[in-house]
Amino acid sequence: MRAARLVAAVLTLACLEGAAAADVPPGFAALFNGRDLSGWRGRPHLDPRQEAEGSETERADRQRAWDEDLAAHWTVADGVIVNDGHGVFLTTDRDFGDFELLVDWKLVDPCADSGIYLRANPQVQIWDPACERQFKHGCEKGSCGLWNNAADSPGKFPLVKADRPVGEWNSTRIAMRGDRVTVTLNGALVVDDCPLANYFEKGAPLPARGPIQIQTHGGRMHVRDVFIRELPEPKPAVGPVRGR
Repeated sequence: MRAARLVAAVLTLACLEGAAAADVPPGFAALFNGRDLSGWRGRPHLDPRQEAEGSETERADRQRAWDEDLAAHWTVADGVIVNDGHGVFLTTDRDFGDFELLVDWKLVDPCADSGIYLRANPQVQIWDPACERQFKHGCEKGSCGLWNNAADSPGKFPLVKADRPVGEWNSTRIAMRGDRVTVTLNGALVVDDCPLANYFEKGAPLPARGPIQIQTHGGRMHVRDVFIRELPEPKPAVGPVRGR
C-alpha cells in the first residue's frame, strides 16, 4: 500500500510538472517555477556600480542580508508570488541583455505602487490610476509607461490607459532591444519602441546587461506567469572591403 501511494505521488508530481512546462509559451523560459523563489535574489534600488563595490566577502555579506530581507517580505502561495508591500526588490539572479518578458501582476491595495526594472534601471511603472493623491504624478494616465524618463520624453506616459481595476490581474509584455522598449498591457500597445533613460548615469547608454527587478513600494503586489525569451544580440555592421 505504501509503495502504491509513493508511485501515485510521483506520478502526480510528474503530471503537475508536465502541466507547468506545457504552460510555458513556445520559445520562452519560465523565470518563476510556481513553487518557490529559486532563480531570484534580493536587491534594493541601487546603482549597478555600487553593487560591484567592496571585496568579495563584503559583496557576499550584502547579498546575504538582502536575501534575508527578501525572505521576510516575499513568499509564494498557490502558484503566486506575494509581496507585503515592503522589503528589497525581487531580482533575477541572472543578467539579461535583449529580451521579451511576459509577466502577470496584480495590485492588491488601492494606491499601491510598483514597477518593473529593466537591466536594474527604473522602470516600467505600475500604479493605481484611480489614486487621487498620485494624480499630480500622472497616475490617471495608466500603468506601464517609462515613468523615470524625462518629462518631455516619448514613452514616459502610456499611449492609452489599459489597466484593469485594483484586485484584478493584468498581463504585460515587454520587449527590450538595446535601450528601446515596447510594452503592451492587456493587449493594448502602451509604449511603442521608446528609449529607456539611464537613471543612474544621466545621458550615458544603458548597461548592456543587467537583472530584471520587481519593485515594491508600500502596497501589496502579486506576480505570476513570468516568462522570458532572450533575443540575439545585433551583429555589428560590417563596412565594405576595399582592395589595396
